[in-house]
Amino acid sequence: MALTHRSTNLLKPLSAAVPFTSSLRRLFSTDDATAITVETSVPFTGHKCDPPPRTIDTTPKELMTFFRDMATMRRMEIAADSLYKAKLIRGFCHLYDGQEAVAVGMEAAITKKDCIITAYRDHCIFLGRGGTLVEAFAELMGRRDGCSRGKGGSMHFYKKESGFYGGHGIVGAQVPLGIGLAFAQKYSKEEHVAFALYGDGAANQGQLFEALNMAALWDLPAILVCENNHYGMGTAEWRAAKSPAYYKRGDYVPGLKVDGMDAFAVKQACKFAKEHALKNGPIILEMDTYRYHGHSMSDPGSTYRTRDEISGVRQERDPLERIRKLILSHDIATEKELKDIEKEIRKEVDEAIAQAKESPMPDSSELFTNVYVKGFGVQSPLLTYQLCHRAKGNRAGELSSQELDNLMTIVANYRQFKIPDWFLNRKKDYKKR
Repeated sequence: MALTHRSTNLLKPLSAAVPFTSSLRRLFSTDDATAITVETSVPFTGHKCDPPPRTIDTTPKELMTFFRDMATMRRMEIAADSLYKAKLIRGFCHLYDGQEAVAVGMEAAITKKDCIITAYRDHCIFLGRGGTLVEAFAELMGRRDGCSRGKGGSMHFYKKESGFYGGHGIVGAQVPLGIGLAFAQKYSKEEHVAFALYGDGAANQGQLFEALNMAALWDLPAILVCENNHYGMGTAEWRAAKSPAYYKRGDYVPGLKVDGMDAFAVKQACKFAKEHALKNGPIILEMDTYRYHGHSMSDPGSTYRTRDEISGVRQERDPLERIRKLILSHDIATEKELKDIEKEIRKEVDEAIAQAKESPMPDSSELFTNVYVKGFGVQSPLLTYQLCHRAKGNRAGELSSQELDNLMTIVANYRQFKIPDWFLNRKKDYKKR
């Protein structure tokens, strides 16, 4: 079923979704311009830079937007866990619940002209960039209406039109690409920045330091964001790093340590980092965050850390609960009204899953799209597929001798196929004619 067949919030990006139900009409009368000053949970710690102030202004509208967006992300990841256990999601799947403040706070400080690239824990970053629930669930289940048309899966979400460049499965490999995005922005003289996200596990990768050196050498508008959830798979940071102060790893590059469980701290830090990067070049942000699930779905997440540790973080630092408390303390909404929003979100997620299930599997020809940059090499692998399909389909008479010669050349040049015996035999038959 096409995405346009339904008209619900499911097809809208988070920022465009209707935030309140009719029972919450009271909230519309709140003056959106009314400033509310909040303080970050802990001070920032700077390296070779003076950190930004702890106080930051917000509005009732922004608080409610943060709550809805984070609650949607949380619910989506919980639903993905269930779908995986039901074998509707296959392969690798890495969940982001607990880390939502990073995605939401970062988006609040930048625009869609700024680029983001990340690793494989990418579902919520995709939603923040304007992706929809249907696109997310369809991609997770390998369906045609997914954001990568069903061939990327959990680790390869993309939304290039909104400045989201993935979704990458190789640890740390996205960072050099992120520096490349920053280079492109400087080359084209755009006043935008590139965020390259990576985890504490990737922080020890050599390619990260090579990329950082280039970014610093050329004063690129790059912001390297280490989402430090304290475990690289099942390895605690202190077991893998002599110095886990990742914001200092740049040495000659400034850094800032941020409470990654506080959306407003993330927003303040990203705003500060963007201003710095546009004027002075790269900066490192270390987001002190935490994942509630294991590293991936095959990891129970409780063999290398205690359940008390996990529950303690939930009770003391949960990013969604922090926003809830701010809303309640400023009398922006009641507890019942917030629960009504969460009920509405659960319904939206369930409807998105149902719609994603109706989406068909991608056609086999989809394998040959997006292999090369547009304008180079695109036709060759697709033509190879089409010609092989025609030849194998007992319609060899439709292929001219020249087409067969072209096909042999394409296969040899691009190595997209191992030339099968049935094709070689038909080639010999043609030569006899």
